[in-house]
Amino acid sequence: MKFLKLLVASLLLMSCSVIAQNKKNVLVFVVDDLGYYDISKHDADFYETPNIDQLAEDGLDFNNAYVAHPRCLPSRYALQTGRYPARAGIPSRNENTIKDKKFYDNEVTIGQAFKNNGYHTFFAGKWHLGHKEDEWPQNKGYDINIAGCAAGAPNSYFFPYNVPKNPKKVNKKGHGKIVGLDDGVEGEYLTDRLTDETINFINEDHKDPFFIMLCHYGVHTPFQAKKEHIKKYKAKLEGVTFEGPEYTLQDGYTKMHQNNVVYGAMVESVDESLGRVVKALKDKGLYDNTIIVFTSDHGGLSNRGVNNKRELATSNLPLRAGKGHTYEGGTKVPLIFAGAKITKKHTTDQVTTNTDLYPTLLDLCDLDLIPSEHKDGKSIKTEIQKGKTTDRTLFWHSSRARPKSTGDTNCTVVRDGNLKMSYFYDDDHYELYDLSKDPFEKTNLIDVNKKDAARLKQLITTWKEEVKATI
Repeated sequence: MKFLKLLVASLLLMSCSVIAQNKKNVLVFVVDDLGYYDISKHDADFYETPNIDQLAEDGLDFNNAYVAHPRCLPSRYALQTGRYPARAGIPSRNENTIKDKKFYDNEVTIGQAFKNNGYHTFFAGKWHLGHKEDEWPQNKGYDINIAGCAAGAPNSYFFPYNVPKNPKKVNKKGHGKIVGLDDGVEGEYLTDRLTDETINFINEDHKDPFFIMLCHYGVHTPFQAKKEHIKKYKAKLEGVTFEGPEYTLQDGYTKMHQNNVVYGAMVESVDESLGRVVKALKDKGLYDNTIIVFTSDHGGLSNRGVNNKRELATSNLPLRAGKGHTYEGGTKVPLIFAGAKITKKHTTDQVTTNTDLYPTLLDLCDLDLIPSEHKDGKSIKTEIQKGKTTDRTLFWHSSRARPKSTGDTNCTVVRDGNLKMSYFYDDDHYELYDLSKDPFEKTNLIDVNKKDAARLKQLITTWKEEVKATI
């Protein structure tokens, strides 16, 4: 009888193990401030990203992927909740907003949703949501949190990470302090450290499927990179001449060339990180059962205010503008789905935004959707698996502009089909573009296409009322 009980227990354990192995794992890899044209597969002039390129070759590369806001914090809120940030009064407050909080107390993040479905959840890197610990990853659905806190950027990319190279630039509010990485080796590079932590988690013996979110602080400022990479990109610039001026006076000042050697070196480091993480999955025999998502939180830092002398990272050309702006350069991002044999196609024109990741990943893992949570997200599982495209209407609401910093102004935007309309509050004007003919937003059709203009104006008005968007 004792032997029989042991046999039954063993069989049950084996059965549970098989069930866990059959469930798909998920890895979401997010780069900070990486523009759509900052990867070599997208014809980057300067950067080398062989690992990102290979992931795109092996998976599905999106030509029309967006984020819900062109700045870090609101975009990350959208990713975690599947909701437009304007719905929660982010970045400007509305009557539904709880003072000094980013989340509503009852919100179920994407991490919590997977945890509730039996997943072992892991977060590493930039969180940037909430000033207090009760809103950090370990209290928002993640079993493990490595360096996720209020910080929007490190004081230093080299250990010790909280000691800035320039003491005058330390963030006095403490929002630049990375919590949880007090130990390390002198000179250790932050991008490498987060990669190591993620690989250590992958290499554990998992009895449950896992959900990993690796959100790099790179390639956000401060511009700091490894010496050997900087040397390489300096050499690439030797003898190179660029046509035209370094900056043009549009949308503030726009950087015209990809020639920031330190930024290029930082891009290479996050590319190396992706390569190492994918290799770890393959070495562990998990690649074919892991859905990998590669993306950015918004477009590259390419614009500054007219009287601002700040160093800029990159050029998003031929897209218009960049970080902070709701033009294509600020909101269009790289997005790649790979692994787990989820698709046979390699590119798609499907329009999507980062609120869609929440329901899509649940759906791809055959888990129940939660429409009451990811209110502004739509699953594109079918579009990914079958290579079809369906219509998607998207909205943006930028209500705390930074004209001095990045040259942007307050606006609300809708994209419906190929038409994109923006209403700019500060000077009360509309812009309308047909992205199928004018993807670089050069020709304003507001006085030409009056019928569609009226329809899109109504879409903006209705949406703002629904989400209670405020300035």
